[in-house]
Amino acid sequence: MGEWLRSPIRGVLLDITGVLYESSAEHGTVIPGSVKAVNRLRESGMPFRLVTNETTTPTTVLLDKLRSFGYQLEERELFSPIPAVVKLLHQEQLVPHLLVHPKVEGELRVGEKGSPTSCVVLGDAEDNFSYANLNSAFRALMVMPRPRLITLGYGRYYKHNQQLQLDVGVYAKALEFACGVESEVVGKPSPAFFNQALADMGVQAKEAVMVGDDISSDVEGAQKCGMRGVLVRTGKFTSSLLPHPTITPDCVVDNLAEAVDQILAAKGKN
Repeated sequence: MGEWLRSPIRGVLLDITGVLYESSAEHGTVIPGSVKAVNRLRESGMPFRLVTNETTTPTTVLLDKLRSFGYQLEERELFSPIPAVVKLLHQEQLVPHLLVHPKVEGELRVGEKGSPTSCVVLGDAEDNFSYANLNSAFRALMVMPRPRLITLGYGRYYKHNQQLQLDVGVYAKALEFACGVESEVVGKPSPAFFNQALADMGVQAKEAVMVGDDISSDVEGAQKCGMRGVLVRTGKFTSSLLPHPTITPDCVVDNLAEAVDQILAAKGKN
């Protein structure tokens, strides 16, 4: 049994894209063994939650896609930045300037039409990340009395259609540099985002493990919260990631199925 399994695991957090399925321009493809692995977690009584920075599609559409792959999931088990940021906007009565994917703009429109914007919300806008749109977000921040840049995740890159693509964190960094602001991250690797999912399971960080394909947002983010971080060799994983100069995963596995094998084997011994 690996050192990372010597203290009991009572809850599991799972990334979605790159762990449960591979993203593509079509529907995407399920990663072999992952559906069975999720079913095994449920059958064993091990609590789990899905934590994703996926913001190119509404949460309900993402859930429907996962179910079409064969995942038996409840809506309450999925944690996405979109509902979290909508709640924040309402709570603080913020009117956002949006630079997000067109498919989710409707969910994020808050406040009366024509009201002055009080923050910029940045999501994975894909082709919407044009110079004109970035410049518009920059100008919006520059005229705000108290500029706020809220980002849905803070990733560097992800994998789509078998190719690596720049993620929202890259564009957030550009606006931070230009405007002299610091992003407020809603999503991974924000500790508040991880802790929300942990609280929902009723487990402490030291009792949980995060399984993901992003060594920064998933593994390092989890470790900074006090969880264990497991890196899978699926999704955007490349062999050049390891050894990493500053991040050491608690374990590296071929896929989710192998991670669940080890987690459940240790559960029977602890």
